Amino acid sequence: MSDAALWTSDEIIAATGGSLSGTAFAATGVTFDSREVLPGDLIVALAGERDGHDFIPKALGMGAAGVLASRAPEGGSAVLVPDTLRALEKLGVAARDRAPARRAAVTGSVGKTSVTQAIAAALHLAGHGHSSVKSFNNHIGVPLTLARMPRDTQRAVFEIGMNHAGEIGPLSQFVAPHVAVITTVGPVHIENFSDGEAGVARAKAEVFEGLAPGGAAVLNADDRWSPLLRDAALAKGGRVLTFGVGAECDARLLASTHEGEGRFRGVLNGREILIVTPQSGAHWGHNGLAVLLALGELGVSVETGLQALAAYAPLTGRGAEFALHLPGGTAALIDESYNANPISMRAALATLGRREGRRIAVLTDMLELGPDGGKMHADLAQAADVAGVARVFTAGPLMRHLDQALPAALRGGWAETAAELAPLVQAELRRGDVVMVKGSNGSKASAVVAALKTAFGEGAG
Repeated sequence: MSDAALWTSDEIIAATGGSLSGTAFAATGVTFDSREVLPGDLIVALAGERDGHDFIPKALGMGAAGVLASRAPEGGSAVLVPDTLRALEKLGVAARDRAPARRAAVTGSVGKTSVTQAIAAALHLAGHGHSSVKSFNNHIGVPLTLARMPRDTQRAVFEIGMNHAGEIGPLSQFVAPHVAVITTVGPVHIENFSDGEAGVARAKAEVFEGLAPGGAAVLNADDRWSPLLRDAALAKGGRVLTFGVGAECDARLLASTHEGEGRFRGVLNGREILIVTPQSGAHWGHNGLAVLLALGELGVSVETGLQALAAYAPLTGRGAEFALHLPGGTAALIDESYNANPISMRAALATLGRREGRRIAVLTDMLELGPDGGKMHADLAQAADVAGVARVFTAGPLMRHLDQALPAALRGGWAETAAELAPLVQAELRRGDVVMVKGSNGSKASAVVAALKTAFGEGAG
């Protein structure tokens, strides 16, 4: 067996209680997606809309070293188990227990992916770091990320998400974090909670269920649900660290500027700091402080954290900026199309309001808001007005409520779908404009981004 192996078949058997079919093997990676198989991978055959066993021949043909499956494949080696998802969970726990890594878990209604990836950037600067990829934050993604963790990992960060109550707790127990971060709580997936936002807050607090002894909870003191979250963390034996604008915060935001880049002046554990980041959004003040508090619990210096934040580029659909080439000049396109909820929508509008130029907002439906969804959309009218937005373009049945609530001078146009809205936005743009596109992933705000890039070309903004 290779010394570079992530897993040997003997180790997989010991972790999962499975049995070997075929010859012994060594795997250098783990995946469940046959489209992403690399030579040497272990392919996990998961059940779903399609049975993962159906793709085993393809995976083996692409060079997979072996299979974690519930039935023996033809022409390849496998570790056989009754339930492949349970086996993946056991493999993840075994990876956690064999590595010396200090671990962080990040959740929240807004900003969890960005904060996770910013922490990850610092971990990779500090040494042997490991982190979630994409938004692998569910019942498959978390154990998969654990199972991929090399045995010499020093520090790791995991994103944990949810749609319903009871989902975060088991994932936290898999990770057993030394520090757990909750970025903020808001009306996201609220239609799945009979008690509204309070239910969302309690579901987020499940992240403390796996907190390691002596572990820390990093909380947003400016969040209305901070007292509930604090009590939940203390009940699990956690220490509480806070970030926000109050004098009592462990990490305090003092002032910020947002033109071109974000510059956030603050105090961290009594030390004055300046966070500089390519992210111009106001919310990056809080995000940056949360990142630095978490890194401190992982043994990463403030200097390394600030260096990582200074180099951290916006993620696709989460604030990436592009130049649109119009006749006679350029316009700036801010891509916030990955997701949206009332909190993040207001934050994005406020950030747009700090930009120079004629401000245009292109907004598509926010989803999973329950029976009050229409009102939550209409309530954005004031935020757009305060931000000094010149035109608001909207798409989707829920955004119709916002269109009707806007002053006539602000209405740019409404369409049933994002694709139908794109030509209206294209016709409106002129040089010097700043256009921000935001909406839930399911309402296809990205279609507007793609149409503008196609119509006007693009270049890094």
